[in-house]
Amino acid sequence: MRLALYEPDIPQNAGALMRLGACLGVGIDVIEPCGFLLTDRALKRAGMDYLNLAEIRRHRSWDRFRANLAPPARLVLLTTRASQPYTDFAFAPDDVLLLGRESAGVPDFVHAAADARVAIALKPGLRSLNVAQAAAMVLGEALRQTGLFPDPAAKETPCT
Repeated sequence: MRLALYEPDIPQNAGALMRLGACLGVGIDVIEPCGFLLTDRALKRAGMDYLNLAEIRRHRSWDRFRANLAPPARLVLLTTRASQPYTDFAFAPDDVLLLGRESAGVPDFVHAAADARVAIALKPGLRSLNVAQAAAMVLGEALRQTGLFPDPAAKETPCT
């Protein structure tokens, strides 16, 4: 399982997602261009010393990311435009959870390329959650369903 960040534009969220990936053993794909440098202080502050532990793949473009996506991987887009709740979706071990830009989500061609689209139910009148919070919720359910949470008995590096 992996998290893919489509052209992230807030370094603090990207850093938090990289830390999440490191702590849960989930690889991160960063689809460029980003709205910040990957050496940004805010990214490093949010990721803390966990960035060195994260398995990060950088892709220069959406097309390069797609070219490197190998079957049986499915793209599962987290989007407010989905009708299927993430809690009703059957996740698979090779899924790639795709997250859009904080400021604009993903363009229509990326939305159309997703194999599945899932949403988090929110109170009426509210638009969306922070992308890192949304990713943590959906990733937690995906790892629970697939049995891919790290084994707590095999502690190598503590993540708190």
